[in-house]
Amino acid sequence: MKPLLWLLVMMPWLVSAQPGPSETVVHERRLDNGLQIYVKPDRRAPIVSSQVWYRVGSSYEHGGITGISHVLEHMMFKGTERLAPGAFSRTIAEHGGDENAFTSRDYTAYFQNLAKDRLAISFELEADRMANLALSEEEFLKELEVVKEERRLRTDDNPEALTFEIFNATAYVASPYRYPVIGWADDIEQLTVADLRAWYDAWYGPNNAALVVVGDVDPAEVFALAEEHFGSVPPIELAGPKPRAEPEQRGEKRVQVQAPAKEPYLLMGYKATVVGHADEDWEPYALEVLAAVLDGGNSARLERELVRGRQVAASASAGYNAFTRLPGMLLLSGVPASGYDVADLEQALRDQIRQLQQEPVSESELERILQQVIAGKVYERDSVFFQGMQIGQFFTAGLDWRLLDEYLTRLQAVTPEQIQTVARRYLIPDNLTVAWLDPQPIAGQGPSSEAGDDEDDQ
Repeated sequence: MKPLLWLLVMMPWLVSAQPGPSETVVHERRLDNGLQIYVKPDRRAPIVSSQVWYRVGSSYEHGGITGISHVLEHMMFKGTERLAPGAFSRTIAEHGGDENAFTSRDYTAYFQNLAKDRLAISFELEADRMANLALSEEEFLKELEVVKEERRLRTDDNPEALTFEIFNATAYVASPYRYPVIGWADDIEQLTVADLRAWYDAWYGPNNAALVVVGDVDPAEVFALAEEHFGSVPPIELAGPKPRAEPEQRGEKRVQVQAPAKEPYLLMGYKATVVGHADEDWEPYALEVLAAVLDGGNSARLERELVRGRQVAASASAGYNAFTRLPGMLLLSGVPASGYDVADLEQALRDQIRQLQQEPVSESELERILQQVIAGKVYERDSVFFQGMQIGQFFTAGLDWRLLDEYLTRLQAVTPEQIQTVARRYLIPDNLTVAWLDPQPIAGQGPSSEAGDDEDDQ
């Protein structure tokens, strides 16, 4: 972290000035087949991040096939009609690049980070698997076992992740955010190659994708190269997802999760609006600042008052994302400190919410929090990969990338009264779901004597 003096010197520029057009401009083009292209030049190093984003993730799925988007992501590396399994990754490595992919609720994304003169390699490979994925039965059966093991390690054997999964399934009734990204275990077990082929045919087409390129590139050259490699990929028949809006919650929900664990864990979530769904367009930004007031570094309230102050929590955190396809939640979580239980921690977190509802945040505290948030957002621009990721996430959420340029200004405009207003409107019992992990003995060990001790948890 930069010294405080540096922040004090730089902050007037960060707060008062918008970056010039040459720093923020994104060049756009849409091919005839529907592929949306975004190019953002960044000439600080001779590298480029090339990313393909598909508007499909776990929130597009339905019961019986949950996890299919994630399994298909794995299969995108297992060969096309002309490339053998694994050839994609080997080719990128041979050209000095790195690559990977990730699936989320709202998207599946694939990226390659390479020297700028290797961009054509990336385009050629991505266009090929966009149109010609092989989906062999043999490779599918092998990869399905990989995914099952991934679920066992990351969810079934991870008590906090398991609690989070059950928490979401409890909190949401109709919203597809109730499904785990990796899928329910039985759904994964029942998936077939035919299921994956139907999913690929339904969502993997140029008219459901964005190509995002950030780095030391010329936009005109990128557009020409994209036309050369992607222009002949045919569009798909795109039905689009069903709305599946979450009905109004009518009372607090609570769920207890019993699993082998060393310590208890508490998770609280208040359903809240997001950009594109809010009655007042400032509300999501006020919620972001509210979350930062609670958990914006060592001097934020949860760390200062619950961890170091009252010492009721070994760890405590808050989080909120204003830019998702569907409305989500403001989350609070924590592990109680030794001598306290989850009921004590829950009450302490509720007290923090009540304080936000009853007393406006002071101007000095708000200024300090905004300085930290803005500095963090400026640092993020150092990464060409992260710049591309922001554009891709906005595309898949149905948002205009130009909101990125407004983001800091919107945060700066948030007032103490607006923070208090969203706390009173959204952080109420009727929007709340509470889940707590009740630790059970771990196989081979007696009852845990470490409950409430220190272990921290994205």
